[in-house]
Amino acid sequence: MNMYQLLEKNVKRNPETIFLVRENVNFKDFVDLVKARATTLHKLGVKAGDVVGVLSHNLPQFPITMFAIWFLGGKVLLLDTNLTAIEYDNMTKITGCKYVCAEKSFFYKTKNFEFFDIETKDDKVDKSLKAYPLKDSDIATMSFTSGSTGTPKVVPLTHFNLISCSDNLEYLNQWLKPGEMFYAFLPLYHVFGFAVGFLAPLHFGMGILLQSTINPNAIMADFAQYKPQVIPAVPKLWEIFRKKIIDGIKAKKKWGIVSFVMNNQNWLRKIGLSKLVDKVLNQIRAVFGGRARLLVAGGAATKPEVEKFYTQLGMAFVQGYGMTETVGPICCSRPLKKRVPYAFGAPMGDTEIQIRNKDESGIGMLWVRGNQILNGYLNNEEANKESFDKEGWFCTGDLVSMDKNGELHFAGRKKQVIVLDSGKNVYPDELEGLFIEIPGVKSVAVFEHEIGSKTVAYGVFSVEEGMTLEKLAAEVANANKKVASYKWVTHFAMTTDDLPVTSTQKIKHHVVHQWLIDGKYTLRHE
Repeated sequence: MNMYQLLEKNVKRNPETIFLVRENVNFKDFVDLVKARATTLHKLGVKAGDVVGVLSHNLPQFPITMFAIWFLGGKVLLLDTNLTAIEYDNMTKITGCKYVCAEKSFFYKTKNFEFFDIETKDDKVDKSLKAYPLKDSDIATMSFTSGSTGTPKVVPLTHFNLISCSDNLEYLNQWLKPGEMFYAFLPLYHVFGFAVGFLAPLHFGMGILLQSTINPNAIMADFAQYKPQVIPAVPKLWEIFRKKIIDGIKAKKKWGIVSFVMNNQNWLRKIGLSKLVDKVLNQIRAVFGGRARLLVAGGAATKPEVEKFYTQLGMAFVQGYGMTETVGPICCSRPLKKRVPYAFGAPMGDTEIQIRNKDESGIGMLWVRGNQILNGYLNNEEANKESFDKEGWFCTGDLVSMDKNGELHFAGRKKQVIVLDSGKNVYPDELEGLFIEIPGVKSVAVFEHEIGSKTVAYGVFSVEEGMTLEKLAAEVANANKKVASYKWVTHFAMTTDDLPVTSTQKIKHHVVHQWLIDGKYTLRHE
């Protein structure tokens, strides 16, 4: 089966179910929009085998255009909205992309390809056009995962890869019900948003509420109006929502009683105060519309107190792990009573894992194998030799450990591991997890840096107004005591500016490091 056939399957099963919620478009009418867009693109010159770029925020035309490209037998090049014209030119040249369907605001003069306004009103459906018979082994999407110049890693994912991912998401079936609603504000061009905000609703016959901004106020307004049942977000946004809720309760001077009820709800129910507990929890759940049942986090580790907060509200909170090469989530946490903090879950579906070359702490390289994992990078034999073994196992490049529950914990990227002069390894994620707990610290990046002729673990802290270098130094020293002395961060810089992040709110460590070298961070403790 290919992706367009997956859509047709949903139409037969749920023709009247609303798919595009904000636009009030059901699955049956969505197919008509896809065929109309396919008619327009066909007149433009798009044909089977063509690579067509999609450069857009989360507009309804995004999924419509993707399916239209597949209808015509084309391949979708997913383009990040945060790049430059030079990068788009390189990406389209490398992939042989002839057309880019984009919002008008992204248009620029180029000889490399032809722009098409993704918000164009389509022609009437050409009924003589039939869906191209794509094979499941044909390429469905292409994404860049390591830059656009030099010899980049281009990830071609087949229709089989995408549908295997949607099948593996069956793991979440206790929370996902046909006809209910997914909130989709994570960018669809990114694998997390694509898998959880697009493939999952397709698989379960659910609606998607598209949102093109990550502005918390706009998102909260959507929660109140549409009341979604499933909400995926990156950990940073879950932290922001939690802080906004707590600050609002504190402003009413009610946080004392609310926190008491949340922390003691089981005991309070046993003594007959269930109505009080429900009243308190329902008032907070109303922030998310009152119907939210499943919250999903991915892209980074979530703080234990953040996960605990939402779990106490009576909503399932799961964390996933994946990457572009795996079509998003291949591991997902389980709502265990005694979860180990920062665990991101166990393998889903047919995914197999191996942790190779473990050190004395049980940390080793994560290798994976399964149907949703790419067959190989596009025209990059060197990367393929480095990433795959003879048995088809793929090296993620991520260092992990496994806890007593069989769930994995992220220790860091291999390329980000700090190798000290002594030969010992320091894992940035472990230290960042400690330092982010410091009151007043908004975010932190730890990386390898040279001080004199010595290699050290260096930290750059983004802090709230009022934090001083002296106070931060004392807090960092106190946090250091929780780990072996060779891991201590004794050299760091401080700024009140936000650290640069990706579209999924991951800190760009290499950019922070370069800014440190360039002298952007002048408040230093060295």
